[in-house]
Amino acid sequence: MSFQAYLDKIEDKTGLTPRQFITLAQEHGYDSPDTKAGTILEWLKQDYDLGRRHGMALVHVIKNGAKISDKHVGSGGTHRDESDTLWLDGKANRP
Repeated sequence: MSFQAYLDKIEDKTGLTPRQFITLAQEHGYDSPDTKAGTILEWLKQDYDLGRRHGMALVHVIKNGAKISDKHVGSGGTHRDESDTLWLDGKANRP
């Protein structure tokens, strides 16, 4: 499953876009560089019933933004994506 597909599934399940999760994380103070992934994962599990894999996709965008490693672009690996930039503003708004 591509990284983008994880984000799309999260939107399907919660009704929230990745960009909205970034805003919520900021409101909770979870965007700080010293915030541990486990803290964010616990919040996402409690409030949105997201598992570890989907939660880690959001941890990445909360901490690093939309860019992903080039090693995943066009690869046959687990998180293969078409681009090194993830779409964070919702499936309906994707160009």
